[in-house]
Amino acid sequence: MKSRRLRAFDRKRLNGCVGLIGIDEAGRGALAGPVVAAAVAVRAGFYDTSWCRRNASRVNDSKLLSPDEREELYAKLRWLEREGRLFIGVGSGSVEEIDELNILGATQLAMRRALEGAVEAAGVLPREPDPLFSTRDFAERDDRPETLAEWKVLVDGKPMKSLGYPHDAVVKGDSKALCIAMASVVAKVTRDRGMLSLDCEYPHYDLASSKGYATSLHREAILDRGPTPIHRPLFLRKLLEERVEEGQEEFGF
Repeated sequence: MKSRRLRAFDRKRLNGCVGLIGIDEAGRGALAGPVVAAAVAVRAGFYDTSWCRRNASRVNDSKLLSPDEREELYAKLRWLEREGRLFIGVGSGSVEEIDELNILGATQLAMRRALEGAVEAAGVLPREPDPLFSTRDFAERDDRPETLAEWKVLVDGKPMKSLGYPHDAVVKGDSKALCIAMASVVAKVTRDRGMLSLDCEYPHYDLASSKGYATSLHREAILDRGPTPIHRPLFLRKLLEERVEEGQEEFGF
């Protein structure tokens, strides 16, 4: 039933377009680490494939899946990518970019990078060619490359004004649209793997378990040991205020 619902949502949004590109992020509310975005581009025919009919019901908002389920789906999506059945782009916003642009700006930057990566992988031009550098009959040629204007971009959540490309925002899109749900899995697994690596560098901060979010162990480690270079200064203000109120020394950033 869910398979039909997710596929039906995407089919309705196609509306004559060549394909859909779903975008989602992971790590937006974490205290540490980058924000990671993924974009998954699928052509209209993908929704009629046997793989899609059999497996769409297993794809869901990544937060509702177990780690093992996410890893298994991630492996399948990467296999589909290698087979040329879909195209994946991943982008991130660093801690420094979060500090400079705030989390919304860094998230939009990560999404733009992911979108452009998926578009490049699909062999799609992000914009129409400049007519000054194109032949007069370019639009009539059979080998004319596709442009992003022929696709539809779906972003989870609210509109991203600084994304730089036209898109439709879908609230709770990771549980409504199949292309966004697939992007959700890619973004979550990619970021989780990165946080596991950072846990090796900073083993006292519960990063393997918390993935950088505000678990009690993570918060306590920050207060006891101070922040690391991978912690987001803007996100630690409340913890800093709590420390000062308790009469303890401030830690620097």
